[in-house]
Amino acid sequence: MAQPPVAPAHRHVPSPTIHLTMKTTKTLWLTPVQGAVKAALFIGAALATRAALAVNDLPGGPAVNQLNLHPPVTRIAVEQIWLHNFMLVICTLIFVGVFGVMFYSVFKHRKSRGARPANFHESVTVEMAWTIVPFLIVIGMALPATKVVVAMKDTTNADVTIKATGYQWKWGYDYLAGEGQGIGFVSTLDVAHREMSDAGKPQGDDYLLKVDNPLVVPVDRKIRIVTTAADVIHAWMVPAFGVKQDAVPGFVRDTWFRAEKVGDYYGQCAELCGKEHAYMPIHVKVLSRADYTAWVDARKKEMAAAADDPSKTWDMPALVARGEAVYNANCAVCHRPDGKGAGPIKPLDGSAIVRDADKSKALAIVHNGAGAGAMPAWKGKLSETEIAAVVTFAKNAWSNKTGQIVQPAEAAAAQ
Repeated sequence: MAQPPVAPAHRHVPSPTIHLTMKTTKTLWLTPVQGAVKAALFIGAALATRAALAVNDLPGGPAVNQLNLHPPVTRIAVEQIWLHNFMLVICTLIFVGVFGVMFYSVFKHRKSRGARPANFHESVTVEMAWTIVPFLIVIGMALPATKVVVAMKDTTNADVTIKATGYQWKWGYDYLAGEGQGIGFVSTLDVAHREMSDAGKPQGDDYLLKVDNPLVVPVDRKIRIVTTAADVIHAWMVPAFGVKQDAVPGFVRDTWFRAEKVGDYYGQCAELCGKEHAYMPIHVKVLSRADYTAWVDARKKEMAAAADDPSKTWDMPALVARGEAVYNANCAVCHRPDGKGAGPIKPLDGSAIVRDADKSKALAIVHNGAGAGAMPAWKGKLSETEIAAVVTFAKNAWSNKTGQIVQPAEAAAAQ
């Protein structure tokens, strides 16, 4: 019978045990290093994320890790919070009672304990109980809820009436009655915040909540808000006031609030209204009565100064400077400060219509809007001087450099 070959004496062949030990030792030596590297990367990423997202509570706005409703500053909001807590207590008691009886019955009458099913039919007492008790619970919930809902809808005897019109994607405010009647302006997301969003670098406690023109109201006065929309459904919502009212195109709805504390309060459009929905904030500035009166006087003086004589002839530098201010306040959010546009928003830099020698083409779009309401009509919202200025600015900004100038009289004639 053949014998297996014998290895030479000088040749060392590691046994399987020694080989496995060496491999295991190598693995045990690498694993802590790899684990430490991964842990360091994880900790670094976590710290970087925490630093990037380091924000504080915003007075009048959202709070960090907020779980409860906003601190109320109106009587209605106080009632809403009380009603919320009241309903929560009732629902909790019902939950505990129903599931307590159910689990007790399952535990007490299980087969392993020798329980025998009862044989009964049509208990009048039980049927009356499960009819009367829910009825009483519903009545107990409905009475306080009805009181709050009726109060929320009572918009009579308002001190100031303001129309809030939703646009894609900004708010227009017109003071219809009361102190400040005749004032009107558009409130748009601050351009710097849009740029931070585009760059993916959020900063500040009021990120995406800062606007160029906040809504200003007096403290301790009943403010009626009439809502409507020019394009799609929006919703005007300020949680600290306990207010949320849809703004529907072709319809007029209203709500009200009476702020009991001076300060800044924030909200957002609460109806999904398109791709720029996140860039439609609401900022309400509540002032003392004296400060509000001063604001109204100053605003009316600004409006009077803005109502320029359309027959005045402007030189190019002054009109471009005026147009740049109008553009940054009303157009830069959509068309971007560099005029490049974004997504379906057409760029103005290099636009054939803007560069066209026929000035009426650009004026018609600014006057009447475009894109089925995607761009609002600025006729009536901007003066003819402002429209002429912004068109002149667009025709001479960025790479356009047409050298064309549009005078207010030309804008008025085009309208």
